[in-house]
Amino acid sequence: MIIVANQPLELNHSEWSAFEWGWLQQLQNGPTRYVYQSMDHLHFEWDLRSSLVDAAEGLDRSGVSFASFEKSRCNPAYWNRNAEGGFELKSNVTPADGIRDIWRNGHLYAFECATATVIVLYGGVLGSIREDVFNALFRNLLLFDWHYDSDLRLTEKNGWETALPGDVLYFKNPDVSPETPEWQGENTIMLRENWYYGHGIGIARGEDIIRTLNQFRFPGSQVSAYLMDMVIYPDSYYLSRFAKNSPSNIPAGSTPVLPGQLYVRLGGSRYLRS
Repeated sequence: MIIVANQPLELNHSEWSAFEWGWLQQLQNGPTRYVYQSMDHLHFEWDLRSSLVDAAEGLDRSGVSFASFEKSRCNPAYWNRNAEGGFELKSNVTPADGIRDIWRNGHLYAFECATATVIVLYGGVLGSIREDVFNALFRNLLLFDWHYDSDLRLTEKNGWETALPGDVLYFKNPDVSPETPEWQGENTIMLRENWYYGHGIGIARGEDIIRTLNQFRFPGSQVSAYLMDMVIYPDSYYLSRFAKNSPSNIPAGSTPVLPGQLYVRLGGSRYLRS
């Protein structure tokens, strides 16, 4: 059931895309309560989820490569590669332009799957909020592992069966061979039911991701890879205040006063493929 402003929602087909309508009907007819503060909040969350799916599918088509931190690479016109293999945004480049370039010039980029997941999150958010605010929120952007700007407001919950498109899930390979530690797991973005994007594997069904990971266990292992219960997603209510259709009170050429930047690291080694 979908609750908006403390009232059950009556869905109107004409207000939604085919992608959104199909999922909202499932939510409306299911036993779980999905609570939204307003119709604007509901519309923004599903615009964001659509944008995250588009970002993941686009990254899969972009020509980016998989690489360890030691062998990562980026477009030097937009990013500086640091000693750890992370990408630091050049001072003369806006965050929006730096993120877009990964899709435009994917053949110049190589990174592992944790970084790829964070890139998809930034790309999805960029497609959903005003560009001036994106540039202010994510200035001095760093792309490295599971480090991310605090204004993504990533949230964790348990219950993979409740995951929705755009959510981040992790397939763990507990008996990974020490000769192939990069296959200890796969960070993924859910695209639709039982279909995921994972950098290095591509777009695949859950059972196919597990089958791939199981090829990299130590000899004799009988312990299969599996989908972990944790689900990660951005705070759509917080981000909805910056929606593309929201009014801008920022004078031209000025810098908006927004929450301070802080980089945090999510999940530890559970979320690393390299």
